[in-house]
Amino acid sequence: MLVVNPRIQVPLREFRFTFARSPGPGGQNVNKVNSKATLHWDVTRTTSLPEAVRERFLTAHRSRINQEGEVFLSSSRFRDQGRNVADCLEKLRGMLAEVAVADRPRRKTKPTAGAKRRRLEDKRRRSDRKRMRRTLNDE
Repeated sequence: MLVVNPRIQVPLREFRFTFARSPGPGGQNVNKVNSKATLHWDVTRTTSLPEAVRERFLTAHRSRINQEGEVFLSSSRFRDQGRNVADCLEKLRGMLAEVAVADRPRRKTKPTAGAKRRRLEDKRRRSDRKRMRRTLNDE
């Protein structure tokens, strides 16, 4: 079970893992061992996520989701398969935790009277300074 928070828990049976040979250093086993792990998860059909969280996930991470609605995450940080699987799950946990809590809606604000006054005074000073730099034509 992938536990993100008490409300969001995804059973491991929803994930599909594929394995491949990992790039990079690895000694004599590098050409024999499939240590790179790729996680596949059909986020559009899962029943483990609340609808609001699913919508936020789909919009926030749309670049990682293919046409069929599957999320692909891969890891080849470690030299053994088990730790790469755990790394994929940890990446997904972070992505889900990111969208688990909805952002508070923005409240419109207006600049204060003092802020408006300071802005206009600054504009006036800058305008005067530039006006004084101009050359005078007394011809």
